[in-house]
Amino acid sequence: MVLPNIGAFIAWGLITALFIEVGWITLIGDKIFGYEGGYGFVEDLGAWGSGADQPGIVGPMITYLLPILIGFTGGRMMYDGDVRGGVVGAIATTGAITGTDVPMFLGAMIMGPLGGWSMKKIDALWDGKIKPGFEMLVNNFSAGIWGMILAIFGFLVAGPFVKAFSNVAEDVVDFLVDNSLLPLTSIFVEPAKILFLNNAINHGVFTPLGTTEAVEDGKSILFLIEANPGPGLGLLLAFAVFGTGIARASAPGAMLIQFVGGIHEIYFPFVLMKPKLILAVIAGGMTGVLTNVIFDSGLRAPAAPGSIIAVWLQVPADSFIGVTLSVVSSATVTFLVAAFLLRMDRDSDEGDLAAAAASMESMKGKKSSVAGSLGATSTPSGRISSIVFACDAGMGSSAMGASVLRKKIHGAGFPEVTVVNKAISNLTDTYDLVVTHQDLTTRAKQKTGSAIHVSVDNFMNSPRYDEIVELVEKANGAGGSVPATADSDDPGVGVLLDPESIVLDVPVEDRAAAITRAGHLLLNAGAVDAAYVDAMHDREASVSTFMGNGLAIPHGTNEAKSSVRRTAISFVRYTDAVDWKNKPVKFVVGIAALGDDHLKLLGRIAEVFLDDAQVARLEAARTPEEILQVLGAVQPV
Repeated sequence: MVLPNIGAFIAWGLITALFIEVGWITLIGDKIFGYEGGYGFVEDLGAWGSGADQPGIVGPMITYLLPILIGFTGGRMMYDGDVRGGVVGAIATTGAITGTDVPMFLGAMIMGPLGGWSMKKIDALWDGKIKPGFEMLVNNFSAGIWGMILAIFGFLVAGPFVKAFSNVAEDVVDFLVDNSLLPLTSIFVEPAKILFLNNAINHGVFTPLGTTEAVEDGKSILFLIEANPGPGLGLLLAFAVFGTGIARASAPGAMLIQFVGGIHEIYFPFVLMKPKLILAVIAGGMTGVLTNVIFDSGLRAPAAPGSIIAVWLQVPADSFIGVTLSVVSSATVTFLVAAFLLRMDRDSDEGDLAAAAASMESMKGKKSSVAGSLGATSTPSGRISSIVFACDAGMGSSAMGASVLRKKIHGAGFPEVTVVNKAISNLTDTYDLVVTHQDLTTRAKQKTGSAIHVSVDNFMNSPRYDEIVELVEKANGAGGSVPATADSDDPGVGVLLDPESIVLDVPVEDRAAAITRAGHLLLNAGAVDAAYVDAMHDREASVSTFMGNGLAIPHGTNEAKSSVRRTAISFVRYTDAVDWKNKPVKFVVGIAALGDDHLKLLGRIAEVFLDDAQVARLEAARTPEEILQVLGAVQPV
């Protein structure tokens, strides 16, 4: 929720550093040029907390802009990227903001996802049951009414709750400061960072408390308890000097990403690989906090991201030495402790950094933009003889992707390489390379940890296919030209796709209605039970069935195969493109499958949609028979 909005945090931090009463512009004017008069618009911009008549920019940004952005992002994430979830999350967050007078970051992290998740559940109640033409009315009023209810809840309950929590946290911090115990917070903060509670702690607890303190004193030590880049730097430096294998080779690059780029999660897999190293980062964190306590140093605003550049940008002049020493001392102590621990087990197993990175991504719940590369190799260590495409059900998306890649692999001269498709639940760790939709890669890695994993955003024309062919060429040596051959077991296009299951020139409708239409064609053909249509919607809620090139292939979940009576396919062509999660779709192919006899037809469909001329023929067709001719004219893959 926080990372997509880092730009807004940086903008607020720069405005704070420059324009508040003790900001850099005032400092330069007073101390360097001896100018002690008014600063006009500078005072107006940073007027928050100075008693001015207008609020300036600093206050409204942290009070309204940043929490609402977090709430919107959280709501959208919980609604699978749908803007409706973000809108309801923002409405709910606004209620929490207005219900109290403290920065509502933690409230946004609660109300935003709650708004998106609950809106998704409410929409599911009448999904596919709204009469055509009333979708916009129902969607807008349902979002408005539910957003109103959540805003009231946020105002009456969430806001006051978060304020009470903040008061308790402030009392705890005051107690620690008064008794010189603040460095002990690192005992909890550093392990929490590894468990991906860093943003919740930093922006949910320390940022609101630190902001209040900075308004009164011009700086706060709380901004550096979690964001200090020193412990991560020291840990990675220890691996660069005393580590072994891939971890040692990866550490120097990781240091640059962590210390300069400010992405602390890059060092989390190193700790997960050797959990005892948590002692090193705790010791370093405590040292950094203690240094800031001794020098009475802090930052004007949060350092987001936790880069040394962002830290220095927020340092008041009187805290520059103390803050810099806190980073250096924390890095030094972490390095020394980590070096000692690494030397102790130098002769033991070096650890699996790639597995630790995968474990970290599993805890995070999404792919990491940086840590996923740790331990990765550009070339496979052995021959690639088996490739599997994996999706939820293993009957549609993966089948078409496997057909496309199989043609490329065999066409490059590697007929011995098998390319199959399976449901993720049926995967075994026996494949050399696994291809999945990017939303399913984490699940696939849990089943096939030893394989090379490639993520794609669609199964039809992903540029990653050419990269896979290159991987095979590097691993297996140069191939030759092997022509594709027809399969004598081809069941024939007419067997699986009846003319009655082909509908042309349907007026545009939403994605849910398109899925229902394709499912009802299968139902009317006697291929499925009514429950299968609901399962098609469940499948779409999990991972999009958009294939690329204007094609979507909705189908049921793996658990819904009991609702399939016979293998069949339906075909729908729209006059205008259907919005398929922000992707244009003009052709919808519904799939119901008992066994594998539909796979060859899916291979044909995949080949058709890779050929612009064939797609043009489908667009120009006027009868179901012409559609069958186009699909039947393609040789099996």
